[in-house]
Amino acid sequence: MLHPLKEMMERRKVGITCGIPSYCSANEFVIEAALERARDTGRPTLIEATANQVNQFGGYSGMKPQDFMDFVSEIAGRTGTDRELFILGGDHLGPLTWSDESEKEAMGKAEELVREYILAGFTKIHLDTSMKLGDDPKEGPLSTETIAKRGVRLYQVCMEAFEQLKLKSPDAIRPVFIIGSEVPIPGGAQEKEEGIQVTRPEDFEDTVNTYKRIFKEEKFEHAWEDMIAIVVQPGVEFGDTQVFSYDSEKAQSLCGKLKEYPEIVFEGHSTDYQSRDCLKKMVEDGIAILKVGPALTFGLRESLFALSMIEKELIPEENQAYFKEILDRSMLEHPQNWIKHYHGNEKELAFARKYSFSDRCRYYIGDKKMADAINKLLNNLFDIEIPIGILHQYMPKQFKKIQSGILKPEPRALAKDGIVEFMEDYEYASYYL
Repeated sequence: MLHPLKEMMERRKVGITCGIPSYCSANEFVIEAALERARDTGRPTLIEATANQVNQFGGYSGMKPQDFMDFVSEIAGRTGTDRELFILGGDHLGPLTWSDESEKEAMGKAEELVREYILAGFTKIHLDTSMKLGDDPKEGPLSTETIAKRGVRLYQVCMEAFEQLKLKSPDAIRPVFIIGSEVPIPGGAQEKEEGIQVTRPEDFEDTVNTYKRIFKEEKFEHAWEDMIAIVVQPGVEFGDTQVFSYDSEKAQSLCGKLKEYPEIVFEGHSTDYQSRDCLKKMVEDGIAILKVGPALTFGLRESLFALSMIEKELIPEENQAYFKEILDRSMLEHPQNWIKHYHGNEKELAFARKYSFSDRCRYYIGDKKMADAINKLLNNLFDIEIPIGILHQYMPKQFKKIQSGILKPEPRALAKDGIVEFMEDYEYASYYL
């Protein structure tokens, strides 16, 4: 069976403008929404986990790669989504999480990381070895040579693991690979930025040529055929209070150079909050894999806040879920996931905890205390009929979908539609049908 991303590449080679969104999240609502979209449209969905989120030690999600596969598979079964309709990817796989350790220690852990991802059935692998390790020289940037040698080393481990996987699963799909990392650490910029520097065409070309040379030196003659994309910085980013929109003219030189390499596309990270027209232009320019994460849980948080406002109007105080209040209390009690990302006085910090584009809420929504509050909120509203007037007040977009018959007026569906609103922009930009 041909990998769905290889099919995408074949279509692009014959002039069909298409791409695919990459949903980077371990949130149950997000994954459920993505799988339901795949089920309803028949188009494959790409769901990714990051190295610090899911790894052999559990990551911040508490899941190892096989746990994540089981988690997504369970939701797929529950939603009636065929296994063939979801692709699992690993993002920033490499020594990122252990970059303060020596090369021997960090790369040893990175090897085990990619091995477990492959054995769990992940088939889209971003090899990221761009970060300095504990015993690398402190001065100057890490050389492309060093980055590529470490990346090729991880590729070799992946393919050894794939051969092992095929012994028990002969029909396993051969993984495809992404290289390069012209982006900040996952989750968006931490500080305000004055501007975004688009990757220089010569730096992109240097990455390609260096990897090709080292693959050849290491006797992996056909390895380049497994590479489908290079991560570049096309000039998009978001932070706490800002979004840098895509400017096709500024990326013209970079995207023009890509035309010399029809076998690959660009992967764009941190595309959250771009307009649908910007996203579509990115796909047209060759940035065919569009990664999005925080915006999805931002959309979920928006919907849950709206439902909380509806609850306050309809449910007696003593029975309310107090989702907003419990969320903020949880963030204050455990500030480690937002304190380095938000800045300002107490009022500004309180505002950022709720409304920041960086959406550090996503680190808390999955906790049991928060899950209980969400369930209580949804159950409270499930037991009553929500008047259409108040629904129009707090969820006008969802009201229109209900009127059109494409959305059920059920609390869980309403919550997920905040996520779907973003997904629809990516579908508009990406799909050829």
